Order: sequence, then structure tokens, then C-alpha cells
Amino acid sequence: MKLIDKMVQCSINGINITVEKGTTILDAAEKVGIHIPTLCHLNLADFGVVNKNANCRVCVVEEENSHKLLPSCAEKVVDGMKIQTDSLKAVMGRRTNLELLLSNHPQDCLTCVKNLDCELQSLAHELNIKEIHYQGEKMQHPVDLTSFGIAKDTNKCIMCRRCVTMCNDIQTVGVLSPLKRGFDSVVATAFHLDLGQTSCTYCGQCVSVCPTGALAEMNDSPKVWRALNNPNKKVIVQVAPAVRAAIGEEFGYEAGTILTGKVVSGLKRLGFDEVYDTNFGADLTIIEEATELIERIQGEKTLPMLTSCCPAWVQFIEHQFPELLDVPSSCKSPQQMVGILTKTYYAEKNNVDPKDIVMVSVMPCVAKKAEAAREELNKDGLSDVDYVVTTRELAKMIKEAAIDFKKLPDGNFNKLLGESTGASAIFGTTGGVIEAATRTAYEMITGKELKQVNFKQMRGIEGIREAKVKIDDLELNIGIAHGLGNARKILEDIRDGKSNFHAIEIMACPGGCIGGGGQPYHHGDIEILKKRQKALYDLDKSMPKRKSHENEMVLQLYEDYLGKPGSHKAHELLHTAYSAKERI
Repeated sequence: MKLIDKMVQCSINGINITVEKGTTILDAAEKVGIHIPTLCHLNLADFGVVNKNANCRVCVVEEENSHKLLPSCAEKVVDGMKIQTDSLKAVMGRRTNLELLLSNHPQDCLTCVKNLDCELQSLAHELNIKEIHYQGEKMQHPVDLTSFGIAKDTNKCIMCRRCVTMCNDIQTVGVLSPLKRGFDSVVATAFHLDLGQTSCTYCGQCVSVCPTGALAEMNDSPKVWRALNNPNKKVIVQVAPAVRAAIGEEFGYEAGTILTGKVVSGLKRLGFDEVYDTNFGADLTIIEEATELIERIQGEKTLPMLTSCCPAWVQFIEHQFPELLDVPSSCKSPQQMVGILTKTYYAEKNNVDPKDIVMVSVMPCVAKKAEAAREELNKDGLSDVDYVVTTRELAKMIKEAAIDFKKLPDGNFNKLLGESTGASAIFGTTGGVIEAATRTAYEMITGKELKQVNFKQMRGIEGIREAKVKIDDLELNIGIAHGLGNARKILEDIRDGKSNFHAIEIMACPGGCIGGGGQPYHHGDIEILKKRQKALYDLDKSMPKRKSHENEMVLQLYEDYLGKPGSHKAHELLHTAYSAKERI
């Protein structure tokens, strides 16, 4: 077919334009710099999906030849079209549709979790809507607060179906879907079950794309404030690697700006007694995982071994592939390792009753809230981690305390559980965990120094990747997947006997923790994820030590407390087991 047969011509606001056949009016307008307001539309093309449900009709434009209003996000350009994006008919149609949405929406903007970060609110401001002319019945649904990770307020749902696209097409979890018709139509779970009764993984990707406050993380900051104001409690906090590469976006910094020191200072200013680095736990996790991998390979035990740092993907395998529960590593996540060590090792060192310790985690992840609540992740009736706040929640706490984040000096982590290596820094991006583990496994197997620590074949942003590493006579086959839809493909291959990997890293969120459900909203912009990813690799490169087993504080921990990697005490404190769960 000739190139000319693949092109169509049209005019938009009097500007003639030639575009490829199949181009939407919205995309065509963007090519000539014409803005059309949108609401339900979400471009996730970099992740293989574009949400084109055309439900909200906020993006309507007028086609002069037919005088019809067309949804520009879904309607494709055809030859001879004459589009007006700013005609009176288009503008009034747009306003009417938005007013109808607002007429059925709660008017609690001042106390809504999405206040000033709500796309519906922003659009009402953009279209200068000061009065709602349509009054009538409103939805009345109970608010679902049954899960530990996600709060669901269906009364704020505008039926954009972004969450449905994310849950079904990208994550393939299949918990959310549109139900009923007309005024009763709603996005919900099957049989209107509470999220806590379903197979939800709490990955939070639905939260990351919801334009309103219909889906949000469970807010744990009030509990943290109460703990900080309790003089009888020693409140300790840990910070995950991906947080330091993204929190600056909440304060006007460029994406990917590393702000570790300011985060530490901010937490100390908030009143935390000790500030520790989850990267310490990441280094510890690597040593334990590398030991387990070597034991599996040399002992001809179950392979492949799957990393188990991501709680959302652990939930996924428990619900969706319970027959494969012998393949994940038994290691707890870095969050849980730091938590349990705070209430054992730290408590003994400092003569503190573990019952008087409140362990708080700052995570890029919504699923970490649910992980901390798991019954098996506690010792002597005490949870490893008491409360989890997301990157967004921490930013709000800092603003709430009227702390000028940009003027904070660079602080340092407390030492006992605060030292880390470059290997732990890359935990926050897809491919980082398995690269860090390979650095340590190489030296454990060979007894030789690994001089080239950059395994660039494991890096990238592709959904599924493969890498091979030569370690003496062993060729280590490694698989990497991020996004639960890609994880499903990997797990199906394992189930069907098609996998020849020794080790596989899976992260639930696109991009890994840098794209976690608790991070500043990136709105599907993969360039933001790439900047966050680069920041973590740059941080790794700048560190004096880049292998987890070189962390002197971790080595001291083994000498003083744990014995050796894989010891009985290490298994008692740092390892766990998973259980099959019903798929709903």
C-alpha cells in the first residue's frame, strides 16, 4: 500500500493537517498544538494500553459537515473532516457533560484526599464552572475501608474506567469491572464484595490512575501523628530507596532528583527518634536470597527461585497461582527485615521493650500497608512494622507541619540499621533486585572479586527481559518482569514447564517501585519513570561500596546476632512462608 493511502486530511479550527489513517481527533489536535480537555482518557501506550472508553464526553468537538458532537479521544479522523474544538456547541456540550458529572458527585473537596490533585476539580476550574444547573438524586454507596491498602469511595466514581483498564488489561488481576446500567452503573467488584474479600493485590495502580478520590491509599498518617505525640513510645522510621528519587516532585523538584538527606532531616524534624534506611534491609535481603539461590542450585532444589520483595506480586501468586508457592524465595522483604530487627536486635542493644517501639515505614507502595498487616509477619504478638505511609503521605505530613522542605539541611541516617551499599539503591527499579543479588552470588560462588558490577543486560524498561551471566562453569539464566500482566506470562511458563530460568525478579508495578501506587502521580508518563530509574542507578554508581555483602553494619549484625547467612536464627527472623488463597 502506498504511503498516501495511509494518510487522511482534515482541518482543525481552520488548520489543515495530514495524519495517518486511524489517528484520533485528540491526537491530531495535539500535533498542531490545540488543547482539548479530557477526563476519562488516559494514554498508557508505553504499557501497551490506551484508555479510550469515551465515557465522560468531556472531550467532545463539533464536526462542521454533520454538526455532530464527537468524542475526540475515540473518534478517528476521516478525509474531509472539519473539526471545531472551540465552537459554542462544543463548549456548551463539554460544560453540560461536566456539570452532569458534578451533579452526582460529593461536594467535599476541602476534606477529600485528592483536594488540589483531582482532575475533575481541575477541569471544573478550567471550564469556569461556578454553578451546577442539574440537581437530583445522588449515588449512595458505603465507603469500603475493609482492606489495609486501598480505600474505595464509589460515590466519587465518575465511571471513567481507568481503574478497570489498569486492573484488567495491564495488571490482569480482574477485580474491578463496570456493573449495572444507567444511573445505577458503577465500577465495583463482583457481587459488590469489599476489596478485602477479593483477590486484590493492593498494588495501587488503580489508585495511581483514578482522576478523583474514588480510589486512594488508606491514610495511616493520623496513627503516625498519634504515635509521635505519645511520650511513652520510641517511634522509629525507615525509608525505601524509591522514595528518595520521587518525593521531590511533591515540592517542585525535577523527577529523579535524589533527596535522601532532606528526607532524613524532614523525618527528624517531624519527631521520629531514629531514622533508618530500608536499603540496610535490602542489603540483608540480598545476602539471604543469594544464599538461598546457591543452595537451590547446588542442592538441585526447586528452580527457578523468584524474588519475594514485592508484596503485591506475592498476593498475586497466592491467589492466581497457588500451585507455584514453592518457587518464591522465603526471604521477607527489606521492609519487614528492618522492622523485625528493630524490635529484636535494636531493642536488645538499647535495652528497650519491643512493646514500646513503633515501627513506621515510608514506602512507594500501597501494598506495603497490607504486607505489614499480614498475620505471619509478627513475632510474639507484635507486628514487624506497625504503620506504613506512602511517599505522597509523607509529603503531606511535611507540608502539614509547615516544614520548608527545600531549606532542610542534608541529614544522615542513624547508624545501627542505616548503612547501605549501591546494590541496595537499585532495589527500587525493575531489574535492580536481581542485579544486586547477582553481584553477591557471583562472589559467593567463585570466591573471586567481581570487578565489573554493572550488569546492564538486566536493565531497561521492557516488560519482560532475559539475561545470562557466566559464573565459572555455571551460566545463570535470569528472567525479569514488571507489571502483573507480564508476571502472569512468566508464571504460566513456569507452570507449563517452559521456563529454564534459575532466578526471576518480579515487581508488580510498571517500572518497579519507582512507579509504585504510593508515589507522586506520573499519569502514565514513562519519561518520569525513566528519570527516577536513572537517579537510582546514578546513586548506585556514586556509592563507595556496591555489593551488599560489603555492608559492614550487616556483617556486624551477622557476627553479633544472626550467626551466618541462612542460619537458624536468620530463618527465624528474616524468612517466612506463603499460603494459597481463594481466587475471587
